[in-house]
Amino acid sequence: MKNITLYSTGCPKCVILEKKMGQKNIDYSIVDDIDLMVEKGFTSLPMLDVDGTMMDFMAAVKWINEME
Repeated sequence: MKNITLYSTGCPKCVILEKKMGQKNIDYSIVDDIDLMVEKGFTSLPMLDVDGTMMDFMAAVKWINEME
């Protein structure tokens, strides 16, 4: 089982990722701590962390779409 974390502020793109993961029944946790995101050096959101691999919105959409 993969460890999946969505770094989200509830923005429209964040909501899209949440909806897509829900449709694929992907279990994930949400982190909405802005200070933590700044500390990690994120310059855009959402970011998806899959077992330590960070993905921006486009990479995350591609990864979700490839999931069975």
